[in-house]
Amino acid sequence: MSEWLQHAIAHADSIQDGFADQRAVSLALLKDTKWPSRKTEAWKYTPLRAVERSSAVFKEESPELTPVDVVGLDFLELTFVDGQLVSMPEDLPEGLTIEMQESDLFTTIKPERHVFGLVNDVLAADVAVVTVAENVKIDSVLRINNLLSNGAQGHIRVVVELEAGAALKVVENAEAHGATLTTAYTEFLIGVEAHLEHYRFALQAGDNVALGGSHFKLLGKATLNSSIIGFGSDLQRIDTDIIYAGEKAEAKLNAIYLLDGTELFDLHANVEHAVPNCTTEENIRGIAGDRSRAVFNGRIHIHRDAQKTLAELNNRNLLLSDKAEINTKPELEIYADDVRCAHGATIAEIDKKALYYLQTRGVSRSQAQLMLSFGFINELIDQMPTAALAEWVRPIIRDRFAQMEVK
Repeated sequence: MSEWLQHAIAHADSIQDGFADQRAVSLALLKDTKWPSRKTEAWKYTPLRAVERSSAVFKEESPELTPVDVVGLDFLELTFVDGQLVSMPEDLPEGLTIEMQESDLFTTIKPERHVFGLVNDVLAADVAVVTVAENVKIDSVLRINNLLSNGAQGHIRVVVELEAGAALKVVENAEAHGATLTTAYTEFLIGVEAHLEHYRFALQAGDNVALGGSHFKLLGKATLNSSIIGFGSDLQRIDTDIIYAGEKAEAKLNAIYLLDGTELFDLHANVEHAVPNCTTEENIRGIAGDRSRAVFNGRIHIHRDAQKTLAELNNRNLLLSDKAEINTKPELEIYADDVRCAHGATIAEIDKKALYYLQTRGVSRSQAQLMLSFGFINELIDQMPTAALAEWVRPIIRDRFAQMEVK
């Protein structure tokens, strides 16, 4: 067991709340879990040295930090600073509740195999439980802010339940101010004929270690539209699970990752088709520059009873440097015989002819690179259902491209 994990387990003993029974189960599992190494398949390309050498600490007092504004949107803000819940919306729409109380869903949607999910189970001191009542459609956007000050270690957990026929928009937002370490996990139960519009913005870069996951269980005729946008850092790892527990449910997952320098980004996406007549669409696109490294593992598991499944997975990657590295592994594991499934992955360099053509027309090299790279991922930005979020993130991505160079 690593020294870092030993300290985490020791700190877990100081947390006492209504989730003690569930935490005890996770703690027992964690003590029996081997620290991931290069021989651990799920961590083969993602070393944990950044975790082990992190000097981030738990802070007793949280500084005042304010999340970034998004023009055109007024959020219902659920804000954590250094792992502590510091603010909740005061006036909630009818049918929406946010409470710090026990929930039978806690730890039940996120699979037990996620080692840092178990860490989060035992270290997240403030667990927020969000519920949308039956047939209630919330127009406002709920934003979950994970804000970290320099040198801080923080662990946050949110459980969201959409009852039958409900609808909700959720943004998971992470902002780090200096060198930090965080785990951030959310569990979503999407009820019968309910709809969740979900975003995860992991845009913290630099000397940060961020490990987290968004985990979804869909009941009959539920729908999910999820978008993930991430930058690299010392270590950025996101796990997402989509679990079908009712027929005729549909999920769409779009993801973008942009890396530069020596950054590392790792996205693992797992889909469990356990029932018939469900549909999954995944579009993942990544760009890596300089000496950065990206990892994508996308697994779609079609169980024996999941007949009439439609599932597609597409991962496209662009290298801006001959020293950058992208490891991609799309997987289809099919046990049903009446399905329509497809998967594919590509890794290519930026088109030098197109780059040269633009330069001969008076476009600078950096601007030509920006135009070609941005066009590669802009399609997925355009697919974001909430236009104000797309317009907010677009210039952030442009600025990111402006810092990257084709080498």
